[in-house]
Amino acid sequence: MPRTLSREVAECIGESVTIKGWLHNVRSLGGVVFALVRDRTGLAQTVTEDAADADLLRGLGSESVVSISGRVAREPRAPGGVEVRIGRIEVISRVEDALPVQINKASISAGLETQLSHRAVSLRSPRARAIFRVQHEVAMSFAEFLAGQGFVRIHTPKLVPAAAEGGADVFEVDYFGRPVYLAQSPQLYKQMLVGVHERVFEIAPAYRAEKHDTARHTNEFTSLDLEMGFIESHEDVMDVENAWLCHLAETLRERCEEEFGVLGARLPEVQERIPRVRLSEAQNAIARCEGQPDLDPEGERLASAWAHDEFGCEWLFVTHYGVEKRPFYTMPDPSAPHLTRSFDLLFRGWEITTGGQRLHRIEDYEAKLRAIGVDQDGYDFYLSTFRYGMPPHGGLGAGLERLTARLLELRNVREANLFPRDRTRVSP
Repeated sequence: MPRTLSREVAECIGESVTIKGWLHNVRSLGGVVFALVRDRTGLAQTVTEDAADADLLRGLGSESVVSISGRVAREPRAPGGVEVRIGRIEVISRVEDALPVQINKASISAGLETQLSHRAVSLRSPRARAIFRVQHEVAMSFAEFLAGQGFVRIHTPKLVPAAAEGGADVFEVDYFGRPVYLAQSPQLYKQMLVGVHERVFEIAPAYRAEKHDTARHTNEFTSLDLEMGFIESHEDVMDVENAWLCHLAETLRERCEEEFGVLGARLPEVQERIPRVRLSEAQNAIARCEGQPDLDPEGERLASAWAHDEFGCEWLFVTHYGVEKRPFYTMPDPSAPHLTRSFDLLFRGWEITTGGQRLHRIEDYEAKLRAIGVDQDGYDFYLSTFRYGMPPHGGLGAGLERLTARLLELRNVREANLFPRDRTRVSP
């Protein structure tokens, strides 16, 4: 008999079906045994009064893989309002040991470190499955929206000859006897590809050798990147992100209402125009980091709270960061050269996006690298792009895990990372 998925069982009342999946939970009520079977679409309830089948189910460990055949009947108290009355049970794979993490309840009592150490099991929990279903839709919406706006998806190298963001926070790798680095971002390559396609995007790993131990940092993450040509300023890039976020909010309402319910999270609302303020205005409003070229994490939290009170919005674009806090390729503001045509997007207290307009003339790059004392030879592969004509352009990068964590109001970004890599963890 062909397999029926749990979500399809409600359409088969009175019919015989075969469901296959993991034994999620078994409970007894007198002589009746109920077994919940989990597959990729959810849970299906099965039931038996047969003594041999009941003993078999009681003796199986949670997460044993089974195939159960039977007839579908109405049962309002069961998932989907139906249950499968068991006629035959086949044990495909038996679990003999107790699970290291109990996953068959609405929440996991084990701490995050324990969950991460037993990730192959903890990821099977309804909560974790919901997190990564939402994350899937976030990434899909990014790709769908940008493709609809004429962006081309690209795949850039992750072993690179120079650091995109500058500084020492890079992982050095021995590449056949010479040093190369794990890419901090696709920045240099996506700029180069503006000269090919004008509009490009990528969803790919990025690496930062930052010695952080915070709730919002990991050393490997998935970066959502876009770059676009023929812009007037960084405002055009913010317009595209704003439009994507509106699309994302609609996508999550349509596809992930159940997952948000499992996680007890609020579906996001996105204004057609997210408020935009200069860094100095935000600093004055929160009376923190005034006169500084950046906001610290507490400043970002306070600015988000201020935006919620001032504009009724959980999102806030902060623009015009100081040149010393932005990478060398960032365009200075012509009216205030100590500031940049750049922005961060804050959401629920965290910075989730950094972007801006880039330099596009070779003479500006050469002057900038001389001014900061960087050897141009290491960037010649990149600088050659600007010797052959580049339009005004800009883009952004956003962390997929960090955005997911904020959307779902998770306490730690590692909850939104399948197999997190931080200062202490490289396994599993």
